[in-house]
Amino acid sequence: MRSAYSVETVRAAERALMARLPEGALMQRAAAGLSAACAELLGRVYGSRVVLLIGSGDNGGDALYAGARLARRGAGVTAVLLSPERAHAQGLAALRRAGGVSAVPEAADDAIGRADLVVDGIVGIGGTGGLRPDAERLVAAVARTRAAVVAVDLPSGVEADSGQVRGAAVRADLTVTFGTYKPGLLVDPAREYAGVVRLVDIGLELPAEPELEALQHADVARLLPRPAAESDKYRRGVVGVAAGSGRYPGAAVLAVSGALRGGAGAVRYVGPAAEAVIARFPETLVSDRGPAGAGRVQAWVTGPGAGDDAATVAEVLAAEVPVLLDADGLRLADRDAVRGRTAPTLMTPHAGEAAALLGVAREEVEGARLAAARELAAVYRATVLLKGSTTLVADTAGGAVRVNATGTPWLATAGSGDVLSGLGGSLLAAGLSALDAGSVAAYLHGLAGRFAAQGAPAGAHDVAECVPEAWRDVRD
Repeated sequence: MRSAYSVETVRAAERALMARLPEGALMQRAAAGLSAACAELLGRVYGSRVVLLIGSGDNGGDALYAGARLARRGAGVTAVLLSPERAHAQGLAALRRAGGVSAVPEAADDAIGRADLVVDGIVGIGGTGGLRPDAERLVAAVARTRAAVVAVDLPSGVEADSGQVRGAAVRADLTVTFGTYKPGLLVDPAREYAGVVRLVDIGLELPAEPELEALQHADVARLLPRPAAESDKYRRGVVGVAAGSGRYPGAAVLAVSGALRGGAGAVRYVGPAAEAVIARFPETLVSDRGPAGAGRVQAWVTGPGAGDDAATVAEVLAAEVPVLLDADGLRLADRDAVRGRTAPTLMTPHAGEAAALLGVAREEVEGARLAAARELAAVYRATVLLKGSTTLVADTAGGAVRVNATGTPWLATAGSGDVLSGLGGSLLAAGLSALDAGSVAAYLHGLAGRFAAQGAPAGAHDVAECVPEAWRDVRD
């Protein structure tokens, strides 16, 4: 499990640790890890040209001490000081003793242009509201260079807690972060600026519950439902799928495929696409009696391709079993009906749907995905899976938000979300909580997308077919 903590929590843990350590010891730990990562990226330190971009915060001090270590190994190190009078005095002195030099921003372009490595120590984890003009000019110069770029703790210009990017920001090849991950390193849009993220342990003692957590293979493997010797279709979980319409029969087919490939013991289908569903999946149990008369299910999926069938969505929401609400169902569902449910509800909007539910512009959701997921979960009293390049799952009870990064751009294809809905429904029916079902479904769906594409175009049907392969990859 990768865990990320808020700036406030990290600061408190740093203060507690510094109170027990000799003065400057914590910064030296960070600098040692940073310099080792820089040396590894350079390959050959001796004779290399390194430029440090130094702001007034502690991460500027980390960069200066790391630069001193590289200078002692034979690198030519130049520190560009945005505020010379506010630069970390001891770190700057250490750099100069090691043979490094300093420069002002106005004279930095040539050094940046010739650099093999640029170390971004402009703004630390407390930075918000975008960069100042002098920092923006340096960021633009870095963008023009072919040098490798290493960010200290997180790229300057991205916000640690929210993942928002307000204007110019450093695009790093490697981010060396200290003590713990910060939410912005795991959530888009900031995540795409971070490059590869390397965590350096500096000995922080952190609370048990993080702000954000990212499941890894082992975590997902522990959550995967597995049939026992005496399992039957009901013990494995029966999923009801109320989806599709005369205009969108394929949505029903794809949702059913996701449920079947996701391990459901059986799938009951209700809706106008029964003929198309049976033609593709003859094992599906079809009913024309509506959700209430379809027979026993452990969970429902409703909304994909539903068109304007608000009555069916309302009937599903009245069921006393977990419900996954997607696509048209999000638009058709009565907010109070969702809020009043006693069984779990898992909502799976993309950014546009989330924006419509919150009454804001899509760009506002895309720029502050973490806040949007939390707000939706609170407003609807439901677990919310916000789809995107990094999928977020926020629980109705609050707590750590789950983030998934297994997705691939190849999943941006019609019907892919319908497959995810069916997959999530199968996991709900198997007994997973809405938080776990959403998290595991997103993880498997992302892996399946990667396997289906393998760098080439693939459709939603191909993604569904690769879900068992993703399951095996996690399990093994």
